[in-house]
Amino acid sequence: MNSTLDNLILYFIPVFVLSIGAELLYARARQQALYETRDTFANLAMGIGNIVIAVPMKLFWIWLYTQVYQHRLFDLPMSAWWSWVLLFFGDELCYYWFHRAHHRVRLLWCTHSNHHSSERFNFAVALRQPWTESFSAYWFWLPLPLIGFHPLAVIAMQSISLIYQFFVHTEAVRSLGPLEVVINTPSHHRVHHGSNPRYIDKNYGGMLIIWDRLFGTFEPEVERVRYGLVHNLDTFNPVRIAFHEFAAMTRDVRRAKTWREVWTAVAREPGASAAR
Repeated sequence: MNSTLDNLILYFIPVFVLSIGAELLYARARQQALYETRDTFANLAMGIGNIVIAVPMKLFWIWLYTQVYQHRLFDLPMSAWWSWVLLFFGDELCYYWFHRAHHRVRLLWCTHSNHHSSERFNFAVALRQPWTESFSAYWFWLPLPLIGFHPLAVIAMQSISLIYQFFVHTEAVRSLGPLEVVINTPSHHRVHHGSNPRYIDKNYGGMLIIWDRLFGTFEPEVERVRYGLVHNLDTFNPVRIAFHEFAAMTRDVRRAKTWREVWTAVAREPGASAAR
């Protein structure tokens, strides 16, 4: 396996920048307020912070995946096309459960909520990546090297998925017709970023939407999306964006009177804390 595969996202940074510029021109031509300067700079700051933390952390995950791979159940040849097809669907299933868990478990939501904290929806929002998610996310992919997928192939597929997902963060594309049935599209992902009651905790898919349809978490875009959190942040400070939910969870734990309330504040779904 080529060791450069785990750096795919870094190679695409110029493409991301050009895409943001093109969307800005599109918004200006249509006189749409898709971007807000302070929000965009906050997105970029979050993205840079994520890279600073995630790149060295990826070395740990490659090491851990390699240790698991030494005990693999099967020898899957990554030179065979069908191995990549299997890896694609395996990666999508792991991503679905990673994403769903990071919405439904308070401790995990503390890190993932950063990505949902913008009240805008554009390509720059795709760069609003959590600073702490590289500590909690990659565990969900451990079954893949155990099955027999090469660790660098697993990392590469994760990167391909994230590159694809950058392009679903836009309001410029309304519908992709029949493709909406199978793949994750801007319409589906707008729903995922919505704080409308009917949209909360829906459409977890990465490149595909089939797992949401199968596991009952799919919701079509039927009403105008209200972006952001249920309780939005009144700040563009990247440090506060990164750690606001950790601070809220800590306050709930301190106010808890029983171990059950501590468990609720940390491990149940966001908003379930009896201490709130």
